[in-house]
Amino acid sequence: MTRKISFLLMFCFMLTSAWAQNIEFEEYDLDNGLHVILYQDNSTPIATVAVLYHVGSKNEPPGRTGFAHFFEHLMFEGSPNIKRGEYFKIIQAAGGSLNANTSNDRTYYYQTLPSNQLELGLYMESERMLHAVIDSVGIATQKEVVKEEKRLRVDNQPYGSILEKMLANAYKGTNYEWAPIGSFEDIDAATDQDFVDFYETFYVPNNATLSIAGDIDIKETKKLVEAYFGEIKRGTKDIPRPEIEAPKLDGTVEATVFDNIQVPAVIQGYRMPPQGTEDYYALQFLTQLLSGGQSSRFQKSLVDEKRMALAVQAIPLALEDGGLFINFALPNQGYSTEDLAAEVDKMVEQVKTEMVPEREFQKLKNQIESNFISGYGSVQGIAESLANYHVYFGNAGLINTEIERYRKVTREDLMRVAKKYLVPENKVELTYRPKSEQEQPGETKLKKEGGNR
Repeated sequence: MTRKISFLLMFCFMLTSAWAQNIEFEEYDLDNGLHVILYQDNSTPIATVAVLYHVGSKNEPPGRTGFAHFFEHLMFEGSPNIKRGEYFKIIQAAGGSLNANTSNDRTYYYQTLPSNQLELGLYMESERMLHAVIDSVGIATQKEVVKEEKRLRVDNQPYGSILEKMLANAYKGTNYEWAPIGSFEDIDAATDQDFVDFYETFYVPNNATLSIAGDIDIKETKKLVEAYFGEIKRGTKDIPRPEIEAPKLDGTVEATVFDNIQVPAVIQGYRMPPQGTEDYYALQFLTQLLSGGQSSRFQKSLVDEKRMALAVQAIPLALEDGGLFINFALPNQGYSTEDLAAEVDKMVEQVKTEMVPEREFQKLKNQIESNFISGYGSVQGIAESLANYHVYFGNAGLINTEIERYRKVTREDLMRVAKKYLVPENKVELTYRPKSEQEQPGETKLKKEGGNR
């Protein structure tokens, strides 16, 4: 026992010591509005060049959904100096890797390269920002790519439409109503000029953050940044920033979705406050409490002990102007979705009425600190975090201090936010059932009921 306690103390000390070493970085703006963040770490001969554009599905006008995600693909089509289809080949031939992703709030591109190829990474990203090819050939090509992705990941993926259905019910009437994947109809209906206008509005220096991390020399990197990005003109169009306010719900919104599945599921979503707020951090603790690993409450009670569920998980969808606290549960044989939903509700109610024991709370804090710190184990992770903190919070320095916001969370906070947010009038509940149970093929049944089930 003494040996075990000693190990735990040593582990906690290691975590604290690791975080005592602040991530030192420099940041500045170019004349065209591009925000630049530089982090030097010469321990490994690699560097990440990343660009975060502050545009996601939230910024799309109704009738033009899916544009931000479409541009995630379209911006790899090339430029006047990079042949169509060559973008990936050039980076990979230099020993690098690259990718991009789109959310409701942002579009993010990154390349991780041997540090002697830093200039190549800067050149490639500057070409994308300066004059990406937006033409009928590339648009037609990427339309098929995006459609196939939607078929694979949403339409034909078991439970693949959860995000679409959750957002549609929880944020109806706002720009969070649709998922980043968008719709085929909107993309097909758009003209080439619609795509050009979207590019000229959002993919401009004054809507972008360039984050470079790794084996670099700060002084030389600044020169390269100026050489490749300084000539790009500032965008001249107004950049839409829709205000998202979660609509009032008259009790729990319930929806039944018939899907290509064998095992039914129940998914509960509670609207969350924006990321970065005090309540947001307390809800992160609740996520960890309910489903953070094999010793979590959902796992121990519903899967291991009662054997009511094949799997239960709490998943926080953090967004810039809101979000969803999602509980996903698959019933075991012999139990219905109604049985399982009622049991999940009981465990949520328990958090509202019973204080989390001190020992369990301390374990949560240790887990959260460990997860937080491990996220900065690579220059790629650091580059992304620095960009995120600047764009979402206006303070890249939070990479060193945000952990203190988690540390301020108390047991009382957990009970308070559970009572405030995990309530029927803030809840959407989806029940997924096999298509074989559907009365009319191709139909999705939706209903809205007030109050509790």
